[in-house]
Amino acid sequence: MEVGRPYVLPRTARLRPKRGSTISGEEIPMTEDTVEIEPGRVRGSYDNGIISFKGIPYGQSTAGPGRFMRPRKPQQWTGVRDALSLGDQAPQLDRAIRPANAWIRDTTRSGENCLALNVYTPAVNDRGKRPVMVWLHGGGYTAGSGGATGLDGNNLARRGDVVVVTLNHRLNAFGYCHLVGAGGDTFADSGNAGMLDIVMALEWVRDNIGEFGGDAGNVTIFGQSGGGSKVAVIMTMPAAKGLFHKAIMQSSSSHLRLASAENADRAARQLMQEVGADSADAIRGVALDTLLASYKATVEANYGNDSFRPVVDGHWIRNHPFDLAAPDLASDIPLLIGSCETEKSFYDIVLDPEKRPLTMSQLQADVARFVGIDDEVARDLIADYGTRRDGASERDLYNYISSDHMYRRNAIEAAERKSKQGGAPAWLYEFTWKTPVLGGMLMTPHTLCIPFVFGNVEIAKEFVGVGPEQTELMGTVMDTWLAFVRTGNPNNPRLPHWQPYDAVDRTTMIFDNECAPAKDPKLEDRLKINSCPQFISDEQWSAAA
Repeated sequence: MEVGRPYVLPRTARLRPKRGSTISGEEIPMTEDTVEIEPGRVRGSYDNGIISFKGIPYGQSTAGPGRFMRPRKPQQWTGVRDALSLGDQAPQLDRAIRPANAWIRDTTRSGENCLALNVYTPAVNDRGKRPVMVWLHGGGYTAGSGGATGLDGNNLARRGDVVVVTLNHRLNAFGYCHLVGAGGDTFADSGNAGMLDIVMALEWVRDNIGEFGGDAGNVTIFGQSGGGSKVAVIMTMPAAKGLFHKAIMQSSSSHLRLASAENADRAARQLMQEVGADSADAIRGVALDTLLASYKATVEANYGNDSFRPVVDGHWIRNHPFDLAAPDLASDIPLLIGSCETEKSFYDIVLDPEKRPLTMSQLQADVARFVGIDDEVARDLIADYGTRRDGASERDLYNYISSDHMYRRNAIEAAERKSKQGGAPAWLYEFTWKTPVLGGMLMTPHTLCIPFVFGNVEIAKEFVGVGPEQTELMGTVMDTWLAFVRTGNPNNPRLPHWQPYDAVDRTTMIFDNECAPAKDPKLEDRLKINSCPQFISDEQWSAAA
C-alpha cells in the first residue's frame, strides 16, 4: 500500500450494518474493506506499516448546552467518516513556541468540539489482542493537546506492536469550573468535566479498540507532567475502575493534592463576576474568547494560583491521589513512575532563554521563595547541595533544588505509598541523561523523557539533539515502557535487573548513557529536601509544560 494513501479499515468477516449506516435513506451493505465502530465507519491512512486514525470523536461537542456538562457519546453518522486529520484542541490560552519546544505544541485550531482521539495501530480486525497505550497530555489542567507532533504514535506502535491512543479533553475553566455551589445540581459534574471526558475516552477504548487490533483487557494509561497528574486522578475515580490495568506517571508534580471544593467554588464565583454573569446558567452562553479572557483575569487576580483543576467533590473524586486514608481502588494496578533530574530548567531556560545568570543573593532569594523557607534555611540548603556538585553554577543549583522539591520528592513519596498498599508493585526511575542543546545548560529538563518514550527523537532534535547516544537511549526507554505495558514489569534485555520500589532499598533505575539501578540514590539530597515544606500544587507552573 502506498504511503499516505487513505486506508479504510478492512474487515475479515461481513457485519450487519448498525443504525445509521445509510446514505440517502438506502442501506449500505458491509464490505470486507470497511468496519463500524459504535457511531459509524471510519477511514484512516497507512504510513510505513502503521495505520493511523485521527480526530475520531468520542463525545459530542461541548459547546452551548454541553458546556460544563458531563460528556455525551457521539451521534451516529452515515457513510464512511474520514479520520485523516487531527481534531480541535480544547480551548486554551496561547503559549510561547520556541525552537526547543515546538515539537510539543499543537498548532491546529481550538474549539469546544474537542472530544476527539487518535489511534495508531499496526493492523486492524486481526484479533491481534495488542496492548493498548492511552496517552494523557501535559500542560497541567490548563493547556496542551494529544495532537502535538512529538506525540505521533507511529514509531511506538511499530516498535512494540502495540496500539497507541492520544486524545484531547476539556481544560481550564471549560473543564474544571466547579459551579454546583452557584448553580445547583444541574452543574454537579462541572468541576470534573475534563476528567469525565477522559473516563469517556477510556470507555470508548473498551468498546471499540478491538476493531483496531487492541486488547481492551490490557490498557495502560500514561502521561507526563499534567498528564501524569491526570493518571493519578484517574486511579482514584470509581468510574474508571476496570477501564485500565497499568499506569505510568512521568514527571508529575501535583498528584498528591487536588482543589478543595471551597477553593474551586470561590474560583468559579470569581469567574462569573469577571465575565458579568448573574447566574451559573448565564455563563454557558458567553463567547469562547470572552470566557478564556475572563479565566485568565481570574487566575491573575489570584496571583497566578489556578483552582480550575479537578476537585474532590465527594462523588466522582472522593479522595486525593495516594491518600493513605482512601480506599485502595488502584492497589491492583502496577505503577511505573519517575522524573527528570533538572525538570525546572525547562521553565527556567526554554521558556525564558534571555534570563541572565543568577548571583548568589538572587539564588538564595529564589530558593527561599520557591521552596517556602526563610533566607537562613535557603543558604544552608544551597550550601548542602553545592558540596556534592563541584562547579555547578547558581542557575544549576537552583534547578537541582527546585526540581527535587517540585518533582522528585513527590515521585518518591508516591512510589513509597504505592508499595505500602501491598498490592501491585511500583517501579521508580530517574532520568539523568543531559541534552547537549543550548550548550548543555538545559541538563535534564521537563518533557525530555517524551521523545525517548515515543521514539520521536528526530522530531524533537532541537530539544534533544541527534546522535548515536540518543538513538541507543531511545531504544532502551521504548523497550522498557513496552515491557511494562505488555507484562506489568519493566525488566527487559536492555536493562540490568530492576527491583520494584520499597522503603528499605528504594531501588531506582537511572536512565543515562549507562542505565543502572541504584539503591536510594542521592540519599543526602532526599533527606535535605524532605526537611523542607512539601510542594503540593503545580498551579502556578503546570500550564507552561
